Amino acid sequence: MYDAEATFFDEGVRVAKRKQLEQKLLQLIQPSYQSMLGHIRSEVMERFKEMFSRALSAGKDFAVATSECSESCLVQFDDKCKDAAIDQANWDSSKVKDKFKRDVDAHIVAVRAAKLDELTTLNEKKLNEALSGPVESLLDGASDDTWPAIRKLLRRETDATIHGFSAALSGFKMDEETHSDILSRLKDYAREVVETKAREEAGRVLMRMKERFSTIFSHDTDSIPRVWTGKEDIRAITKTARLSSLKILSVMAAIRLDDEADNISKILTLDLLDGKPGVAANKSITSLDPLASSTWDYVDPSKTLITPVQCKTLWRQFKTETEYTVTQAISAQEASKRNNNWLPPPWAILALIILGFNEFMTLLRNPLYLAFIFVAFLLLKALWVQLDIAGEFRNGALPGIISISTKIIPTVMDMVKRIAEEGQGRERSNYAQPNSTLPFKSFRSGNDDLGGDTSSSSSSSEVCSSETNSNFSSPRGDKKFQ
Repeated sequence: MYDAEATFFDEGVRVAKRKQLEQKLLQLIQPSYQSMLGHIRSEVMERFKEMFSRALSAGKDFAVATSECSESCLVQFDDKCKDAAIDQANWDSSKVKDKFKRDVDAHIVAVRAAKLDELTTLNEKKLNEALSGPVESLLDGASDDTWPAIRKLLRRETDATIHGFSAALSGFKMDEETHSDILSRLKDYAREVVETKAREEAGRVLMRMKERFSTIFSHDTDSIPRVWTGKEDIRAITKTARLSSLKILSVMAAIRLDDEADNISKILTLDLLDGKPGVAANKSITSLDPLASSTWDYVDPSKTLITPVQCKTLWRQFKTETEYTVTQAISAQEASKRNNNWLPPPWAILALIILGFNEFMTLLRNPLYLAFIFVAFLLLKALWVQLDIAGEFRNGALPGIISISTKIIPTVMDMVKRIAEEGQGRERSNYAQPNSTLPFKSFRSGNDDLGGDTSSSSSSSEVCSSETNSNFSSPRGDKKFQ
């Protein structure tokens, strides 16, 4: 249109005006062009973020995903910039492209830092779970093998976690220095977990000592509660329980993750348990009292959990709070001895013999008293067995008296009733025995009567026969006599 209208103008003027018009048009279009480039940069950047996120979610290595996604998006950015370019303007889009690259690099760095933080947090959590519980359990059962076991546990769990973490870091294509620095921080975190747990347990050392003392003092080797019968050696049991509690104090006194020797256990045992001052390394005032110090020999102050002075104070408080348990055990043992020993003291027995001599002679002169005493003893023995007096008094004197007072009258009535029933049973048996022999006697008497009648009848028959014979024989005799 411009060429058609400017045909009749001078060519130089026409060309100059044309260039001037083109420049004005380009000036008007340039803001739109810059806005278009910004829109392209934002659009391609969003597409890069989406592609990058999908690639990482698909399990690709971070370096591979970064390279593929950035190259693809740069190609897309160049193509879109070519489509938006104006031939007459010959504008340069390199600045926008550089800004796009910086945005991509910044996003990659941010995602890389987030992924590294996520991996680090995950492995730190894994280390915390793997170390906290076992370390607490090992410190609770403090012994000579506690810190060697903790060092072994720390080494094993740290190596296992670092092995997996190092394999995950290999996909980030980082330099060796950065890689070593990240692994070193993870190792330091593992040590911090152990040290933090040790400091927490050191704050509860007095409670742990009392629990250990109560467990050993109140239970035997089979974990069965002790019954103080008077045969136990309370002094030896107390010393064993205190030695075990002192072992907890010596284990908690310092952190020993570097396998360095110290003499904490020896000093505490000699000074607190045996009452003898330990041997200090320096010939100062601490040679008289090794616990009069704020540091341990051969132990870094930063690794000290409980100072020697604090150990002495804790031990004094521990003995004060456990003294009542020992006193109760001694009282229970003495009470058990008194309950099991029914004999009076020797002096009381001697007094009874001297003062009861007259009564003893009276018993010898009157044996009926002995029979009465024997019967009374049998009755009292029966009452003792029936009422279970020894069992009733195990719960105390007052409950035993109340229980016996409620049972004694029914028990006596029951005994009298049983004695009466036994007496009646004997009378019935004695009465039934003569009655059972009565039929035999009557039968025998009947036979005797029958025999008497028979003998009398036979005798009478004999008399009759003799008389008959005499009657028959007498005429002959008379005749013959005549």
